[in-house]
Amino acid sequence: MSVRVLVVEDEALAAEAHAAYVGRVPGFALAGVARSAREAVRALDAAREAGTPVDLVLLDMNLPDGHGLGLLNGLRAAGHLCDVIAVTAARDTRVVRQAVVQGVVLYLLKPFTFATFRAKLEQYAEYRARLDAAPDEVVQDEVDQLLGSLRPTGSAPLPKGMSAETLRAVTAALREAEHDLSASEVAAVIGASRVTARRYLEHLADQGLAARGVRYGPSGGRPEVSYSWR
Repeated sequence: MSVRVLVVEDEALAAEAHAAYVGRVPGFALAGVARSAREAVRALDAAREAGTPVDLVLLDMNLPDGHGLGLLNGLRAAGHLCDVIAVTAARDTRVVRQAVVQGVVLYLLKPFTFATFRAKLEQYAEYRARLDAAPDEVVQDEVDQLLGSLRPTGSAPLPKGMSAETLRAVTAALREAEHDLSASEVAAVIGASRVTARRYLEHLADQGLAARGVRYGPSGGRPEVSYSWR
């Protein structure tokens, strides 16, 4: 039986994309789309009353009528036991910590590719499969395997030729800088070539983690692209 998924997302284009993504992952079926906390409550209540409860909620944290964690509190109080994956641009460590405390099983940061989205849903599907196959009473090793399926050792794959170590170095250079940096300046900080630094900076910008800018020299001339951490 397919996992029934409710997408809770206020941005129209993002909601449409996430709904389409759900339909492309085998074993998952779209139960509906809610554009606000109020709509989400109505959709979950209606699904439960119809005997087809939602299994999984893809929850944005920034909703027009409240925070996603506030919605989650209300859902639990109302007896909705569906699992929740946060799908959000909220990078605040406090929000991440509170999401974990409130039982969010996975946390997916925007923006992301379909491959990353699919990997998260497949990870969740593995967890459900293990849970369904588990006996009524489990031993420690079985508990470890269940929880381990939600905590993979790997991370999202990088484009070919890029390394996690260099990406971390470039990220640190941008985060620690007091002003925007050019590719040449980042290259000097991490001890790499300008071409290498620029490739990683462009990757961060494409992922929405860095902002591009334009810097002009004191004597004019050709402008230079600069980058800053968002």
